[in-house]
Amino acid sequence: MDKYSFLNAIHPEQISELYNTYLKFPDSVEPSWRAFFQGFDFGLESDSLEDLGVEMGANIPQNVLDEFKIIKLIDGYRTRGHLFTKTNPVRERRKYSPTLGLENFGLSDSDLQSEFEAGSILGLGKTTLANIVKHLESIYCESIGIEYMYIRNPDEIKWIQNWLNKNDNHPQYDGDQKKQILKKLNQALSFETFLHSKYVGQKRFSIEGVDALIPGLDTLMEQGAEQGVEQFVVGMAHRGRLNVLTNIFGKAPEKIFSEFDSKEYDEAELFDGDVKYHMGWTSFRETNGGKKVRMDLAPNPSHLETVNAVVGGISRAKLDNELGGDEKKLIPILIHGDAAIAGQGVVYEFVQMAQLEGYRTGGTIHVVANNQVGFTTNYLDARSSTYCTDIAKVTLSPVLHVNADDVEAVCHAFTFALDFRMEFGRDVFIDILGYRKYGHNEGDEPRFTQPKLYKAISKHENPRDIYAKKLAAQGVIEKGYVKSLEVAYKEDLENDLEASRKKDKTVITPIGADDWDGYKLGAVDDILEKADTTFPIKKLDVIAEGITKLPTDKKFIRKIQRIIDDRNKRYTETNELDWAMGELLAYATLMEEGFDVRMSGQDVERGTFSHRHAVIKTEDDAEEINLHNRLGVDGKFHIYNSLLSEYAVVGFDYGYAMAAPKTLTIWEAQFGDFSNGAQIMLDQYISAAEAKWKTQNGLVMLLPHGYEGQGSEHSSARMERYLQLCARNNMIMADVTTPANFYHLLRRQMKWNFRKPLVVFTPKSLLRHPKVVSTKEELATGSFQETFDDTYVTKKNVTSLVFCTGKFYYDLIERREENGRDDVAIVRIEQLFPLPTEQLKQIIETYPEGIDYVWAQEEPKNMGAWGYMLMNFDFIKLRLASRRVYSAPAAGSSTRSKARHKNVIDAVFDASKE
Repeated sequence: MDKYSFLNAIHPEQISELYNTYLKFPDSVEPSWRAFFQGFDFGLESDSLEDLGVEMGANIPQNVLDEFKIIKLIDGYRTRGHLFTKTNPVRERRKYSPTLGLENFGLSDSDLQSEFEAGSILGLGKTTLANIVKHLESIYCESIGIEYMYIRNPDEIKWIQNWLNKNDNHPQYDGDQKKQILKKLNQALSFETFLHSKYVGQKRFSIEGVDALIPGLDTLMEQGAEQGVEQFVVGMAHRGRLNVLTNIFGKAPEKIFSEFDSKEYDEAELFDGDVKYHMGWTSFRETNGGKKVRMDLAPNPSHLETVNAVVGGISRAKLDNELGGDEKKLIPILIHGDAAIAGQGVVYEFVQMAQLEGYRTGGTIHVVANNQVGFTTNYLDARSSTYCTDIAKVTLSPVLHVNADDVEAVCHAFTFALDFRMEFGRDVFIDILGYRKYGHNEGDEPRFTQPKLYKAISKHENPRDIYAKKLAAQGVIEKGYVKSLEVAYKEDLENDLEASRKKDKTVITPIGADDWDGYKLGAVDDILEKADTTFPIKKLDVIAEGITKLPTDKKFIRKIQRIIDDRNKRYTETNELDWAMGELLAYATLMEEGFDVRMSGQDVERGTFSHRHAVIKTEDDAEEINLHNRLGVDGKFHIYNSLLSEYAVVGFDYGYAMAAPKTLTIWEAQFGDFSNGAQIMLDQYISAAEAKWKTQNGLVMLLPHGYEGQGSEHSSARMERYLQLCARNNMIMADVTTPANFYHLLRRQMKWNFRKPLVVFTPKSLLRHPKVVSTKEELATGSFQETFDDTYVTKKNVTSLVFCTGKFYYDLIERREENGRDDVAIVRIEQLFPLPTEQLKQIIETYPEGIDYVWAQEEPKNMGAWGYMLMNFDFIKLRLASRRVYSAPAAGSSTRSKARHKNVIDAVFDASKE
């Protein structure tokens, strides 16, 4: 038998699948097939297909070779067809080589009327090459270009190919559907032209050029609702935001006009507001099919892609707390700009979350409103990749590139995205390739940097009129139909404008306001008022038993067994609870009261410093045991080791906390200084969102902080940066020193009827410090202490009153004990913001007047809390004991670090040593 006789016995579809497998995983293909494919590819590359049989040492039947040429042609279109599409409405596409010409596959025009079995791969059966090419061009090279052949799951590839083969990747809309698309296009255009005429020169970030986004989103939400989607969570930057709010979310134009007229108003004194194209919104929509869906648009600052992770967190919170984890009931949608998605690193961080256990949401639909220009920068200066969406390849997500002028193709792409996402629970990207009609903010002159492009744009017909002509030619609409739509819509806008100008204000409603019924914006008195964080000691005993004993039917590493046994002994025998016990009991007691706990960050399951061990693994099979979730209480403890990211993870957990006020949501930094990787989240959301957008958030950030000779990146959590952001009760800053106070601080966070972000500068060396212990009674009956007065000294004998915070306290009392300095009192400030001013004044009054008042910190003078104290602790004259000014937070040399630390402590006890 001939070596390659098996080729005659297999169908072209099977050969095609084998070949695609060979391209991805060549070693997985049977050797005879591998040799055939290798030989064929070699022959094609060297233009010697006619001698292929000789090259391979076998006489391969000509019909097999011919069929395989067609398979290669089909594969070429599938792999590279997107490079040869008609997707750019305003300029020529770049040229790519080799082309999809027949000659590049060993074929010629003389083969066009020959019939090939390989047509069955496209669902055509045996047909002519001309017919095959026609179908391939229609599927892959018209208004939609699709990238997907890099996907490694054959089921996904097969599903995509079957979906594309239906109607040759072209929609089949009826007359009513086409009129609905035209209606949404008209709304998109008319809204922008109305604003352009009524608010000349004002920023609005027009959607014009990617108008098809509106009917595309409309299609997605209508069809999504029919497939069982109950909620959509949307994140987008400025471009087209006002249009989406009005024509998708149903925000009354009257409210938007009031914002243009600067009539936004709120009773809350602390509410500063924000520009109109940053605001969030929540609405409920009834679809044409009678389904009701909820839509949330997250607020978004000018750091355009920051909202990605926030939307992810909001979505996950809703899935966990409202939708029973059913990922088919909620779809996150992110609308990007082309320059931003290609240029901002948080996109990569967020995309990497897509399938991770702690962050997955069942697939995000990413939409790029592709202007082909970023601010004033040409796309050739904005990225090195071929496409702005090449980030999608990180997660092997399909990408559709669509001509923004072909609105039906855009809607068709949204349908594909919905179907793929619902089928596979994975991300999908739609790149709507259009243009920006005006400058960046309607006030810029785009011709300064894009003269050729904007000359073409100025002559380009708008998408609505393009589509209207198409429908008129098809007989779907009559003459005057578009005009009637335009007149009716603009009449409604005029009525809204008139109504807005009769009102002197409009009340700002925050995103998801209905989720926060019963909560208020906390004032300083609310924060400083004692919250009841007690917990019955009998219940505490039961909970402690549950989290200090391992299952007896499983085998654990001996060191883990000793750690858990020690916890049990600390609680039941010595009554000396360490930091980990205080923390873990805080979570367990909140869970018993019906609250959930979510924690994420790098290595949080065991803790960076191996103190937490909230998740314990069995020795033999690495089964994960979470003792908290075995307590039989209502609350759940969700704890996840995060990817090596700060920016996106903080954003995700912030979003989670925004949508889940009854969950204690925590992000822990591996070292406190690493939070600077999330600085944009801190500046734009955590510190300012309540004032800008009236949104509450109870995110807790745990930032390990303390000078122990570990160098610049492992000492300081940059306390000064956080304190600089504090104002008007926007956050809580704490640097606590006992397990009990940490326990009550965490419990207080959930006991309030308001939510504030909480930043805790957590210790490292104190996790196992013999003096850092608390009793079970202090947990059961105590409360959070904003300050601790000194109970060691006789106050009338005190000559120096030292104020400090955090771990440094234990360094100071150690020196005091060594030197027998009973004349030095040390007061701990456990809550730095809001500063408990009245408590501090009362403490000072109990000491002699005119003594030495010292602020002591281990950080350099230009860092730490000193600058903040100068502004806020101004009712006495403080002397500073600290390191000198430095540019780096700490010395890299442990010897130098110890010397500097000693000098600071010397200065605390002797003013002449400063």
